[in-house]
Amino acid sequence: MTDISLSNDQAAPAAVRKRGGISLVWIVPLVALVVGGWLAYKAVSEKGPVITITFSSAEGLEAGKTKIKYKDVVIGQVEGIHLGDDLKHVVVTAELEKDYGRYLNDQTRFWVARAQIRGGTASGLSTLLSGAYIGVDPAPGGQPTTAFRGLEVPPVVTSGLPGKHFWLKARRLGSINVGVPVYYRQIQVGQVVSYGFAPDGQSVDVQIFVESPHDAKIRENTRFWNASGLNVSLSAQGLKVATESLITLISGGLAFDVPDGAEPGKEMGENTVFQLYPSQESIQEKTYTLRRTWMVFFDQSVRGLSIGAPVEIYGIKIGEVSGIDLIYDAKRKDLRVPVLLSIEPERIQNMLKAVPEPKADDPEPLLRWFVEERNMRAQLKTGNLLTGQLLVDLGFYPDEPKAGLAHENDMPVIPSMGGSIEQIQESIARITRNLEKVPFEKIGKNLDQLLKESTTTVRDAGAFARRLNGETAPALQASLAALQKTLEDVQTTIGKDSPLNYNLKKNLEELALTLRSLRELTTAIETQPQSLLFGKGEKEDEK
Repeated sequence: MTDISLSNDQAAPAAVRKRGGISLVWIVPLVALVVGGWLAYKAVSEKGPVITITFSSAEGLEAGKTKIKYKDVVIGQVEGIHLGDDLKHVVVTAELEKDYGRYLNDQTRFWVARAQIRGGTASGLSTLLSGAYIGVDPAPGGQPTTAFRGLEVPPVVTSGLPGKHFWLKARRLGSINVGVPVYYRQIQVGQVVSYGFAPDGQSVDVQIFVESPHDAKIRENTRFWNASGLNVSLSAQGLKVATESLITLISGGLAFDVPDGAEPGKEMGENTVFQLYPSQESIQEKTYTLRRTWMVFFDQSVRGLSIGAPVEIYGIKIGEVSGIDLIYDAKRKDLRVPVLLSIEPERIQNMLKAVPEPKADDPEPLLRWFVEERNMRAQLKTGNLLTGQLLVDLGFYPDEPKAGLAHENDMPVIPSMGGSIEQIQESIARITRNLEKVPFEKIGKNLDQLLKESTTTVRDAGAFARRLNGETAPALQASLAALQKTLEDVQTTIGKDSPLNYNLKKNLEELALTLRSLRELTTAIETQPQSLLFGKGEKEDEK
């Protein structure tokens, strides 16, 4: 214990010194915290918007690889793909660059770009090697959003291109599709951008884009028509085949121009609406504002008559058929076919001037004048012999009984008469009845008997010919040889140097001398008939 106490007395007390400030040990964590915060802030501040796009299928898409491009410039990437809650679609999550966030609104469109051929041109061929990507068409304005519904059909991107958009209204779409070309005098100047039903659901709206400077050719009186396929016409000048281009035969197309003889008019602006005509010929037809609905009852078959069939006077179209029905007439106790005619009276030039002044209680003075004064009748006639299509012909028949203008359901009714088709059918029936009276069976039996007798005659003639060839021909040949020998002997007997020929010649000479003497005697008797009694007297020079 003594040793322990001594050691405690000799030990010096420890001195404790306190240091001020922050220890160096904390500097590194603080610096790391500041750098991390700055990096986090930078990452958050530079992070682009995250959006979701809904597609019906994720074909060709892959998370972490599929890019989002605008004009072939990468502006984002797909981060994730998962099924929707209803398992009927897929939801694609993508991150875009920060600067692109201002274009995200309900007008922006997304679609999957793949290799395709559309409107006669090929696009997206690079995706065959690099894979599909998501295309985007930005649109300024609209309501901001981050949820989008992807397009199943890639649109035609016209954003930023010089030109104008126009709308076309058509009754039916036909072969028109997105991307088909628009032509002006067979030169492509634009293409179809989109199409869809009109708000009323009764027509189709087609949006087109015409590039600058060709958009200036769209004037007030411009007419658009469907240029798809071939335009074939047969006339007195022969067969004519016309088409805008080979592409329109395959994928279709549109064309526009001003009708012949019409003024172009003023230039039209963006999104002007035009009517789409079915063919180039239809744009030449005049537009009439006055239209009347007339009715005709036919008591015959109207097979071959369809809605849209022409209504003609003297072979010139003045309207078309707008309705065909079949009703039961309780008064007549029979079936009748009412046909509605949509007539444009303005097609008959100067006709309104010749009609008497309309009365307050007579809204159809023109038709009344036709029916009661000119005895108009409606008749079905064949419009095409190949297809059997019918038309309604309005003609004037003064020999028909007079009829007044009737009305049915507040519509004027034109009297009708049997058509040429019924006359043809009656003629055929009459010919058939006459043919039934012909005794074809008896004629057949007589013809059969005649054929048998003709066969026997021909057989006998053949036997006679064979007998003639075997028996008569050799004898006839021998007779001809004997006759030839006789002729040769005769020629030898009466030849040029034969005695018979010499004697005949001498006798002919003596006969000539005798005839000469006889002629002289006759002359002497005529001049001196007394010489027969007194003889020939002396001549004066002999005295």
